Amino acid sequence: MCGIVGYLGAREAAPLIVEGLRRLEYRGYDSSGVAVLKDGQIQVRREVGKLSGLAQMLTQEPVAGHVGIGHTRWATHGPANDVNAHPHTDSKGDVAVVHNGIIDNAARLRARLTEDGVDLVSDTDTEVLAHLIGRSEADTLEEKVSEALAQVEGTYGLAVVHAAYPDRIVVARNGSPLIIGVGDHEMHVASDLAALVRYTTTVAHLDDGELATLTADGFTTYRHDLSTVARAATEVDVDPAAYDAGEHDSYMHKEMLEQPEAAARVLRGRLDQRFGTSHLGGLDLDARELRAIRRVKVLGCGSAYYVGEMGAALIEELARIPASAEAASEFRYRNPIVEPDTLYVAVSQSGETVDTLLAVQEIKRKGGRVVGLVNVVGSAIARECDGGIYLHAGPEVAVASTKALTNMFLGFALLALQLGRVRDLSIADGRRLVAGLQRLPDQIAEVLDREPELAELAGRLAEAQSLFFVGRVRGYPVAREGAQKFKEISYRHAEAYQTSELKHGPLALIDESVPTVSVVPDDELTERNVAALHEVAARGGPLVVVTHATVDLGDLPGQASVHRVDLPRNERELDPALMVVALQLLSYHAAKSLGHDIDKPRNLAKSVTVE
Repeated sequence: MCGIVGYLGAREAAPLIVEGLRRLEYRGYDSSGVAVLKDGQIQVRREVGKLSGLAQMLTQEPVAGHVGIGHTRWATHGPANDVNAHPHTDSKGDVAVVHNGIIDNAARLRARLTEDGVDLVSDTDTEVLAHLIGRSEADTLEEKVSEALAQVEGTYGLAVVHAAYPDRIVVARNGSPLIIGVGDHEMHVASDLAALVRYTTTVAHLDDGELATLTADGFTTYRHDLSTVARAATEVDVDPAAYDAGEHDSYMHKEMLEQPEAAARVLRGRLDQRFGTSHLGGLDLDARELRAIRRVKVLGCGSAYYVGEMGAALIEELARIPASAEAASEFRYRNPIVEPDTLYVAVSQSGETVDTLLAVQEIKRKGGRVVGLVNVVGSAIARECDGGIYLHAGPEVAVASTKALTNMFLGFALLALQLGRVRDLSIADGRRLVAGLQRLPDQIAEVLDREPELAELAGRLAEAQSLFFVGRVRGYPVAREGAQKFKEISYRHAEAYQTSELKHGPLALIDESVPTVSVVPDDELTERNVAALHEVAARGGPLVVVTHATVDLGDLPGQASVHRVDLPRNERELDPALMVVALQLLSYHAAKSLGHDIDKPRNLAKSVTVE
């Protein structure tokens, strides 16, 4: 959430900043603004609502200059209005600041500034930073910023321009991402690679507690005490076209259709048919260390949490190790017991999810071993972890995760297979699962080919105000993820339950207006799942059954309200990957039929970088 873009060089800054902000719209925002420096003056333009409004303002009230910063704000302190939009300035207008994160002691700092006679005009915590920097009597901009940050408690990604220092931008990071982009006699900075790749793929990542000075000819990185830090820029392997929707009407649709190729990428070079296992060198764990693991704990937020539940079930089933998943946002607040023989797995598409990052840091502080399942190379969680599995899903722009989520499941399957094979999983079962993983990319394509059928069903589901998603054991986290997708982009109430729990309360809500989407794979629980379907149908509840052609549903009451979706069958442990894709399509087409902004659902953000 929120986005930062900065530029200095020979070109006009404002158009480059606005284009960079446009590429960060998916992160979520409710206002935007730019500050451009020229001839010792800082020109600020801010606008509530869509970025197109700011772009229109800049055509009517243009700003010129070769140094500037910009921001898209997701409201935390104070409502979304012109006054609270970034950039924020000090009383004299000499300093402009854009900021992601939250200043925890902002109220105390505001009170102190007010006592000193400073007129605070916004409700934000960020304005405090502008005044602290502007009031500093230090000799350099770097010293002013460092002095201000020494008074601050909280998280920040920060970019600062000052009228008295027209040749530079000073940036700082603590818990909120910032990436420096190196061009030809020009420099860029952004909170996300998406804003940079059109101009440069040579980047440097700031670590927490670091500052940097950007000038047209390069950058210098510092610690908080302004001692220099060696930080080299590196090339990132990314195609700028991957951040474009192309011929698709939304990024989510494009990213769903990319899943067969993305799945093949995450599996490539990692499967060993001969020994029925996987190779995960990035874990940095040998067979002896893998055997010493006595428990696995998965940490993620939202969809990453639900796929973590799928992964924990896989690990328990294949490796026979106790495994569980937990919401990373709650983990550190319960003073968790971190055990030396537990492997902790942090899951995040962006690698910057602040709740998950803080959980990783808590584990590290207590001496635990943590590995990451992360999509973005060089991200904060990837750098904090002891090792990990990169997902290789490619850039994912839509807020609702699809291809990254599928690759998370496959990453867990690879981990579970390796853990299982150093224990008691037979070579025959290992080879069976390797063959199943090899079939998955083509089978995902088969599910995607069912899109017209699923689109028709989705239109009917979208008419309901409330839905249930149900499944058992392997199917329950699939149902949870299905409900998550449906609610976040269609805005319909969708709730997930274990199928076995229907009769313990939720069945009271079943009638002809409340559809149930049931996950019914052909496995050892099929008969129990089908029995529950009969209970729903007997009470007039419409049913969508995501299943396999080999499943006999019997003579269900109200056949006109029962719709089955038969999917290709893989190994029972791997079937969740295919069922998740079907539920993605249902959610997408439900939202589309309702006319919603699918890529940017209201109140949500792609990368959640504040608690």
